[in-house]
Amino acid sequence: MTEPTPTLNVPSGARYARLLSVGAYRPERVVHNDELVEAINSSDQWIRERSGIVSRRWAAPDESVTDMAEKAARVALDRAGLSAADVDAVLVATVTHPYQTPSAAAMLTHRLGATPAAAFDLSAACAGFCYGVSLANDMVRGGSARHVLVVGVEKLSDFTDLSDRSTAFIFGDGAGAVVIGPSDEPAIGPTIWGSDGSQWEAIVNKSSWVEYREAENPEWPALKMAGQTVFRWAVWQMAPVAQKALDAAGIAAAELDAFIPHQANARIVSAMVKQLQLPDSVPVSYDIEESGNTSAASVPLAMDRMLEEGSAPHGGLALLIGFGAGLTYAAQVVRLP
Repeated sequence: MTEPTPTLNVPSGARYARLLSVGAYRPERVVHNDELVEAINSSDQWIRERSGIVSRRWAAPDESVTDMAEKAARVALDRAGLSAADVDAVLVATVTHPYQTPSAAAMLTHRLGATPAAAFDLSAACAGFCYGVSLANDMVRGGSARHVLVVGVEKLSDFTDLSDRSTAFIFGDGAGAVVIGPSDEPAIGPTIWGSDGSQWEAIVNKSSWVEYREAENPEWPALKMAGQTVFRWAVWQMAPVAQKALDAAGIAAAELDAFIPHQANARIVSAMVKQLQLPDSVPVSYDIEESGNTSAASVPLAMDRMLEEGSAPHGGLALLIGFGAGLTYAAQVVRLP
């Protein structure tokens, strides 16, 4: 007689998940445009008009990606009323952790005292945080974790060429973190995400580590960007992605309490607002003015600022979208902590 096929036990997760808290860390050093203009033969006015950036934060030379992630994570855990022992998984979205291995997430998990939580890094550039929110949502609902710490963190000052007129003024440093856990009601909408690897060279390091090692006169592999290519892609293709996220969540633009897009460029944000036909009643983050482009840290930093300043309500609905190198993108509607 044939033996019956064994049935696997499958963990039962939460019906829904939500953002329980948000925390942020901004380095102490404020870098104004005037510090950068001479090397790129530019002006404060030119930078403001081109990007909307007035200043950005840079980490101290001895301040690492893991240092900043830890500071933001501890704030998020405290606000969630949880200890590190309550964390089942740690996801760190970053492209500036200077080690191929081990991951920043593994180092952060140890620092926090969250061992033996699962830990891994996400390399999806400016979309990384929104990717992390989607993965954490699925983990909580699927039963592989109850509480997931998602951190977006970058030290882009380590990979900025201060003589490159197209990128020297853009990037900043910082970290933002959220704790995602069970919810009794829907609080994270479906994620609309994707990639276009055919445009991988639009935002890329100047060389690979192997090319850097083998070059006769190696040039540090700072970031370079085809600005106009990225600008056109973001302006014309990201608003439809944002609209799909609204439609998937069953939310109209006028029902939003906040729009928190990746802080790539103030003109891109304004163009998306126009294409989405967001009413004036919906507050929009322009955190780029004082933060610059912080890649994976951009969305959580902007979220934290809006909640701290009261421009977005706790418990309100926000549309998040991240987009950048890869090219990668992700958007979802969430209920704010």
